[in-house]
Amino acid sequence: MSTNAGLFTIGQLAERCGLPARTIRFWSDAGLVPPAGRSAGGYRLYDAGSVARLELVRTLRELGLGLDVVEAVLSRSVTVSEVASAHVAALDAEIRTLRLRRAVLSTVAERANTIEETLLMHKLAQMSARERQQIIDDFVQYVVAGVDPDAPAMGIADSMRRLPADLPDDPAPEQVDAWIELGELVADEDFRRRVRAMAVAGRGADELEYGPDHHAVVEHAGEALAEGVAPGSAQARTVLDRIVAPDTTAAQRARILEQLETFVDARVERYWQLLAIVNGHPPQPAAVPSFEWLIDALRAHGGDRA
Repeated sequence: MSTNAGLFTIGQLAERCGLPARTIRFWSDAGLVPPAGRSAGGYRLYDAGSVARLELVRTLRELGLGLDVVEAVLSRSVTVSEVASAHVAALDAEIRTLRLRRAVLSTVAERANTIEETLLMHKLAQMSARERQQIIDDFVQYVVAGVDPDAPAMGIADSMRRLPADLPDDPAPEQVDAWIELGELVADEDFRRRVRAMAVAGRGADELEYGPDHHAVVEHAGEALAEGVAPGSAQARTVLDRIVAPDTTAAQRARILEQLETFVDARVERYWQLLAIVNGHPPQPAAVPSFEWLIDALRAHGGDRA
């Protein structure tokens, strides 16, 4: 029963609305549910409008809105629709973060990671898309600093920046692993210097002056590698002739070898594979082992056709 006609004490209001009296008192002290009046004894009294206002405050608080936002809604500084839109965006971001953390934890649970690896995974999972992209941008900027803007290396640099805007909402474990490995790779000083040297050299492995054809290397050198053909053997010389024309001069062969030694690197190939995985694409099969076999074969037989 109310103290006065249509008025309620905090205790009565608490019973009516199913809220603790201390919560109503706190909201009232914050100005969210001001009393409609006072009793003769100085106790706060609330009316039917207070009940409706209290229900709105409770609803907004249960939706996760802070007291300052609730106050703005009640004062009509912002609309409920505007607040809801902002919180939908915030919740979406939080959900993405939670899903990413879940993926990281799943990866940790499935592997015997060291403490250092786990800390790195957690750190990378907490990064924003912009922060993750910045790591790659810093690496690429180091690689191409001072390189001719029209050089082929600049196009390669643009490709090396191609991270997705964000990891998927529910990234696969291999995408999390790939991002972690990618972050470690671009932070490695030896790798950075190697890619920098390739950029300064100014020509890509696909632009070799005298060949060889990429597919021919993968097919013939790859087959020789799989069959265990030693690069210095007589059989390897036959394979080499299928890749590099027999009439190629010794000077030209030396140039091919020099270019291959400059641009063939397993870690660089791994970079492209990791970038593909992070972007949700299947990585290209490793071709570097075939090219390394070719390098060894050219070293052993390069001058044979002078």
